[in-house]
Amino acid sequence: MRNQSAIDRVDEKEIIKWDSLKKNPTLTEIEILRFLDHIETQEHSYSEQATSILYCMLVFHRLKRHTQEDYLVETLLDKAASYDETVTIYQSIQSVKAYFYFYTQFKKLSLETWSIRETDFDPAKLKKVKSWLEQLEILQKETVQKQNKPEYPQLENYYRDIKETIVDFTGTLEDTIDLLEAKRTGVPVKELNESVKKLIYLQEAFHHSLPEFLQLSNVKKPLDKLDEMIGLNDVKRYISQYYHYLKYQKERKQMGFQMTDEPELHMVITGNPGTGKTTIARLLAEIYYELGLLDTKEVTEVNRSHLVGSYVGQSEENTMSYIKQSLGGILFIDEAYSLKRQEQSGSDYGQAVIDTLVSAMTGKEYANKFAVILAGYPEEMRQFLRSNPGLRSRFPEQNFITLPDFKMNELIQIAENTALNNDYFFTEEALNRFSGVIDRAKVDDTFGNARTVRDLVLKAIFKKGAAETIDTNENWLDHMRIDASDLDIMDDTTDDEEPMRQLDNLIGLSNIKEEVKKLSSFVKIQQERKKKGYPSVPIQLHAVFSGNPGTGKTTVAKIYSQLLKECGLLKRGHFVLASRSDLVAGYVGQTAIKTKHKIREALGGVLFIDEAYALFRGENDFGKEAIDTLVDEMTKHNENLVVILAGYQNEMERFIDSNPGLASRFKKYFHFLDYNPTELLDITLYHVSRYQYQLEQQAENYLLKQYQANNTKGNGRFVVNLVDEAIQFQALRIEEIRNSNDFLILKQEDFEKAWQTVKGDN
Repeated sequence: MRNQSAIDRVDEKEIIKWDSLKKNPTLTEIEILRFLDHIETQEHSYSEQATSILYCMLVFHRLKRHTQEDYLVETLLDKAASYDETVTIYQSIQSVKAYFYFYTQFKKLSLETWSIRETDFDPAKLKKVKSWLEQLEILQKETVQKQNKPEYPQLENYYRDIKETIVDFTGTLEDTIDLLEAKRTGVPVKELNESVKKLIYLQEAFHHSLPEFLQLSNVKKPLDKLDEMIGLNDVKRYISQYYHYLKYQKERKQMGFQMTDEPELHMVITGNPGTGKTTIARLLAEIYYELGLLDTKEVTEVNRSHLVGSYVGQSEENTMSYIKQSLGGILFIDEAYSLKRQEQSGSDYGQAVIDTLVSAMTGKEYANKFAVILAGYPEEMRQFLRSNPGLRSRFPEQNFITLPDFKMNELIQIAENTALNNDYFFTEEALNRFSGVIDRAKVDDTFGNARTVRDLVLKAIFKKGAAETIDTNENWLDHMRIDASDLDIMDDTTDDEEPMRQLDNLIGLSNIKEEVKKLSSFVKIQQERKKKGYPSVPIQLHAVFSGNPGTGKTTVAKIYSQLLKECGLLKRGHFVLASRSDLVAGYVGQTAIKTKHKIREALGGVLFIDEAYALFRGENDFGKEAIDTLVDEMTKHNENLVVILAGYQNEMERFIDSNPGLASRFKKYFHFLDYNPTELLDITLYHVSRYQYQLEQQAENYLLKQYQANNTKGNGRFVVNLVDEAIQFQALRIEEIRNSNDFLILKQEDFEKAWQTVKGDN
């Protein structure tokens, strides 16, 4: 359901107050798009005056965002006029828009490159003046209609002066061309250059007369760019302090003060993928350049593949090549920890890169002539620098920057900005749904923060573009709007049967069904309480499934995972099956890595460990390391992981009791009873019907008696094997008969032979 609170909070009088381009609109571009969407779809209404002003506000934002002529602006101004063309702001923005577009064409002349000298050869002079004349004639065609009571009258004055100067200049150029083509002397070089200088002056004056929001030459300083980045408050504060410290030291030096220990420019930036490491590195390059500490703001970006060679000497050669390329600027080494791998062998030359880099950073030839920025994951970078003291000493403690993961509200902001930069906007319903899409993507450490969010937005844009065509009669907003249906492609839901219905359709298991339904209802109610702001009771999702083989433990675990996803507790709801061999390695130190890898695979879903009691075979067994790792990771990932331990009842009870960590985390027990004879027969009939076979009555009676008389180990698993064998014996029986009806019928004799085969194996 759409939440109108954002619109309802805006008083129409506040919109009408915006009557000058010297003031910023009271609404953001995204807010205006949503408001206009509600107006166009008749979900909300404003007066014609306010609606006209809303369209003018949108034009304001688009002119600010787009430096070239924007055809949609004309559409928006026509819409504004259709509601009320008498509003002051409409007249102002219509006028300023025309002058702004004229200026963008005027700026294309690149007048700063125009010059002519007496010593130039006549053919060179002729080529230049012809080119100038051709460009000025194009600009002469650009005209701006004079406005009544313009908000910026000086623009009209400068526009008129520019037009008059161009007319005079083109006359001079035509005369010069005639002289040069006739090979006569007296080319007015001084007059031509004076005309260029006058145009340059008028171009600058015209630019500074534009409203501030349209002054394109206002190049943002690096700190301003940093401030515009979403989130990163602590990082912004530190870099601002770092900037002022560097500036202060530079000014002290200019006063004559000397420092033995010059400020170090080398930096370590750590953070998870998509947190802005490369962006921060580029801003630091601009800061160093602005302060005169480096000769250029260029950043040379490399990683292991650029630096590490495949034979002796190649790594040193590669590294020195990139160092020389970085002189005067910054050498940015991404995933720097990969230079020194833990399993590094004699054929790995990453250490040579480190040694060469340290030598260049400290040697007389290259020291202080370039800055090094190392980047990578936080934990890996700490271990890497700890194992390389020579490199670590070149980076002062204060020059370590850690970029945090973005919070959900910041990721939503990034999503909205990404959409807007591509001329799209989210409806409120779509934005609420998109937060769920982001949340599901955050399930493990593969989440790329801003990078992943941008990819998800582009995926939604692709979905919309692939499904629609342009119709000029449609509302312009239809091709900017991302609504909830455009996010359908991101839902990993399938058309499978609902998990609760799957559970109900299982044969037998009445006690299990009751427990699972009770837990499902409890989870749903707690989720509702949480949404409404009430305290929720802690939910214990980890469980122990005990019972004999074939009693349905794995099947119920899969349904359990789907139910938890349906309730909103699991982000993915996938099912990962594991046993001792998937978790335990054969030598010290590898079991924890192997176990963590399997847990990472299961994040957002259910990790089902079959015959879990096999993990513990004594204090000296590697399985103990797997258990300890499992307990730690369960605590770390909390509700992002559900673990189910399965096995025989007695063995599982002893296993859980043997480890206090397990006992404290597994409080939900499900005991799967053996199937009774009637249930075994029902299972048989189910599997027979799956393949569109039929069971003759004699065979059915035979099977019931067999199930009643025998203790069938294997339960449902035994039944599946029995049916498979019976189908094979049936095929052998009818091979030569070729009676089409017999293809469908399973007889008593088929099951008698099958029983002897399977019972022998059982």
